[in-house]
Amino acid sequence: MKKIISWTLRNIPRKYLQLVSHFAMNLYAFFLRGNKVECTVCGSTFSKFVPYGRLEPRDNALCPNCLALERHRLMYLYLQQKTNFFKSDLKVLHVAPEYCFIHRFEKMKNLDYITADIESPLAKVKMDLHNIPFEDNTFDVVFCNHVLEHVDDDIRCMQEMRRVLKPNGWGIMQSPQDWNLETTFEDKTITDPKERERLFKQDDHFRIFGRDYHKRLEQGGWHVTQDRFVMEMPKDKVERYALPKEEIIYLCEKK
Repeated sequence: MKKIISWTLRNIPRKYLQLVSHFAMNLYAFFLRGNKVECTVCGSTFSKFVPYGRLEPRDNALCPNCLALERHRLMYLYLQQKTNFFKSDLKVLHVAPEYCFIHRFEKMKNLDYITADIESPLAKVKMDLHNIPFEDNTFDVVFCNHVLEHVDDDIRCMQEMRRVLKPNGWGIMQSPQDWNLETTFEDKTITDPKERERLFKQDDHFRIFGRDYHKRLEQGGWHVTQDRFVMEMPKDKVERYALPKEEIIYLCEKK
């Protein structure tokens, strides 16, 4: 199963996977019936989650019902417990929207919810993150997860998201990090796909963020809070929900 998933993620374009993968996973869910793990997003329980990952698929990662990964289940809990996302009237920009969130957020009556991406068939607005086609001070909240490693100029994109956010608005912008790196590594002269995959984890990544990720967000103009939410959670909950054990949530605010 891991080999099939790895091959699929590495060889089939993401925009096509986004259209069909949920059908295959919903069928596979039948074989994972149980109550050992629980998805915080859809509430489904299974004997285990599905492995997921391009190079070395992680065990117990993907919810076969809603396609939430570890980071999505963590973010959903964070939004519930530490933000006003489910309570206040908010205008939301969701960049590269994740399948597990789209329909749930669209149904929330307190949200004016807009999805955008440069190529995703799931997004309603076609948009280059370097030049966001919205006016200043338009949104209350912005989500942009696992995108900034793909763009040509991450600082410019951070500045653009801040520009379209209202004063005191906030955002969550998670990105993959290598905790062994003190500073972010990027080298645009590296064009060989195999070498890019080796160095940046995927051949369509421009960089791998290091422990200085919060500083790069600050360069984009954000006030950044590093929240160790999952590290402070009871161990049994982390295991029950199969959450990432050491992920920092970067709450970005426009002060």
